[in-house]
Amino acid sequence: MGLDVTGRYRYPAPDPAWLSLSAEAAIEPGLPIVDPHHHLWIEHEAPYLLDELLGDVGSGHKVIATVFVQAHYGYRTSGPAHLAPAGETEKVARAAREARERGASTEIAAGIVAFADLTLGERVEETLWAHLEVAEGRLRGIRHSVSRDELFPDGIVLRPAPAGLLARADYRAGLARLQSHDLVFDAMLYHRQIPELTHLARAMPDLRIVLDHIGCIIGVGPYEGKEDETFRQWRRDMAELAQCPNVRVKIGGFGMIVCGPRWHENAAPPASITLAEQWAPYVETCVTLFGADRCMFESNFPVDKAMYPYVTLWNAFKRLTAGVSVDERTALFSGTAIDTYGLLLPAATEPAHG
Repeated sequence: MGLDVTGRYRYPAPDPAWLSLSAEAAIEPGLPIVDPHHHLWIEHEAPYLLDELLGDVGSGHKVIATVFVQAHYGYRTSGPAHLAPAGETEKVARAAREARERGASTEIAAGIVAFADLTLGERVEETLWAHLEVAEGRLRGIRHSVSRDELFPDGIVLRPAPAGLLARADYRAGLARLQSHDLVFDAMLYHRQIPELTHLARAMPDLRIVLDHIGCIIGVGPYEGKEDETFRQWRRDMAELAQCPNVRVKIGGFGMIVCGPRWHENAAPPASITLAEQWAPYVETCVTLFGADRCMFESNFPVDKAMYPYVTLWNAFKRLTAGVSVDERTALFSGTAIDTYGLLLPAATEPAHG
């Protein structure tokens, strides 16, 4: 797997014909799931919008609700640049309304994690209000990626963020505005930046933080072939982060090309039992360090869709948790997400607690 002409690893497009080669059916189809991390977008000239999302969440598992996370989709093309991201929130809220009108069994985008430029400091307030005005009560958080790795000076997927953003006064002033609105900060970064997030969490203990994709462990370029060394360092850093009670973790994103998977190069998609075996050390580490009530499984679709179908992904998570208690399972599959994002679900979709 090489670099393209821009010097960045690019997400491969999902191949519907290849994905259809998987014959897995959903196991334990009655277990309620809240998918706390998916996108809507048009990439590779192929849409992943409401129809595609409904196709996945309706493919066999009981997905009662989802949380949309910003993906630079549908920005406003006129007006002040710092308000452009509100166009994404407006379109997603409209899609959520349409899903309800169509009688979907899943509460689509029950929560929205939008983008706002946190380096605006206190001036980010105007952007937050622009989101709130069009979110139809669904705005739950903000994500402004700080992803960078010194071994990839030109970036990996996107341009690298400026160094030290999480410690900058302007960025933290922006985070303080999130806190004043009781909004969650979704942290998108790479694994070597986890200590920076720990410092932030300690400095702002009342800020609610969610670490996306278990810290996005890079497995390409100079990290390829060093998985054991990287895992040990990641585990040490996660142990420190887990001491911060204001931090929760999304478990998923294992299908991101930057993490090193190459399932899409195989003749057929992987089976869920294979995924469960590979993911077990990471899942077990997160649940052991943070506890189930601070962890939530995520799909990260359609990014991860290049590597496996939606059904297979959730089957793998179900296999990994077959031996845990009912309460822990409820937390991992729905409870932590509902609590973290304060999701207000229709009574018919609320999960039963055992």
